Amino acid sequence: MSLILMKRIAQEAKDASARLSCLSADDRNAAIRGMAKQIASDADAILTANRLDMRDAERAGLNAAMLGRLRLDEKKIEAMVRGLETIAKLPDPLGRELEKIVRPNGLHIKKISVPLGVLLIIYESRPNVTADCAGLCVKSGNAVILRGGREAARSNAAIHDSIATALKKRGIAPAAVSFVESTDRKDVEHLLALSGEIDVVIPRGGPSLMKTVSAKSKIPVLKHLDGICHTFVDRDADLAMAVRICENAKAQNPGVCNAMETLLVDKPVAAKFLPFLAQRMKARGVELRGCAETQKILKGIKAASEKDWSTEYLDLILSVRVVNGVEAAVEHIRKYGSKHSDAIVSENASTRTRFSKAVDSACVFENCSTRFNDGGEFGMGAEMGISTDKLHARGPVGLRELTTYQYIVSGHGQIRE
Repeated sequence: MSLILMKRIAQEAKDASARLSCLSADDRNAAIRGMAKQIASDADAILTANRLDMRDAERAGLNAAMLGRLRLDEKKIEAMVRGLETIAKLPDPLGRELEKIVRPNGLHIKKISVPLGVLLIIYESRPNVTADCAGLCVKSGNAVILRGGREAARSNAAIHDSIATALKKRGIAPAAVSFVESTDRKDVEHLLALSGEIDVVIPRGGPSLMKTVSAKSKIPVLKHLDGICHTFVDRDADLAMAVRICENAKAQNPGVCNAMETLLVDKPVAAKFLPFLAQRMKARGVELRGCAETQKILKGIKAASEKDWSTEYLDLILSVRVVNGVEAAVEHIRKYGSKHSDAIVSENASTRTRFSKAVDSACVFENCSTRFNDGGEFGMGAEMGISTDKLHARGPVGLRELTTYQYIVSGHGQIRE
């Protein structure tokens, strides 16, 4: 595809966004419910397309984590449908009165939530992202251009066909949810240059994708670069609770950005805690790599290298370090963390407060798993992803994070003197 064609797609999306933002909440919700119904109806076609993608991915030697993200089954289709139905039931993010000011001259100033405009979503592997993003964007009045990865090309196209069919049935322009079929990376560069047509870029994928988009985009980017997430087990922790939390944070779904990659254990409880933790991790197939102090307690585990502390494994591998107190844990996180998700397990309220204030992450968890950093778990419905940026949105990016605001100023003939 050429720059001219990419610009045409973006311009059509911009035109569609103007019409979409004017639809009533009822009309947008009906469109989303129609998308859910159509995907359910087209499940067999979507699964057939996914099987072809899986065949090619396996032949290409994709690792287990990537294959797990790519694979669809009936349960995942049902989850997509439920996700869209949930989005339709959520409160309308548009038209919210964020602030109201009445000036001495009688002017009434209202700050109102409005759509961002046109979003470009660049994503890898997970076909369910196609449905999630389409639902969130229609709900928030934003047009979206979807560009998935080569490995999921057929699956994404099949899901988009269902979405486009549903939009047509509601009389909504198909360009409200556009899909770029080309997998040529040059076309991504073309899209990233269209700052006049596209308002925000949201990349969803590995560090390489994030860094490439951030470096080449002329459009504002909402992103996280890495998910190097920590759990600190304090000397005042309930150790049984800590084992459950750590097992969940690492092994429940290791291939996601909110999974724990490094465990920090307070020195006074390390000798008691680590053997129990190692036993549970071994049962889940987790490979442990430890600092010298950890290796003294857990004989035979691999040594953790300097590189391990800053690695997002997205796999059943866990780095373990023994630290002396909360200050040392915070210092480690400041040096190696990615400001994504970090947790403390402690019964000491003042220690938890110290940790939470000192750790500059989008989400800090006290006595619970980092795996809760998720729009659905926060009650937002589906999400666009997790942002570690500080401007506009931070943490799970849900409906409200897909809006900006405008000021509506009402008067009765006032002029500025």
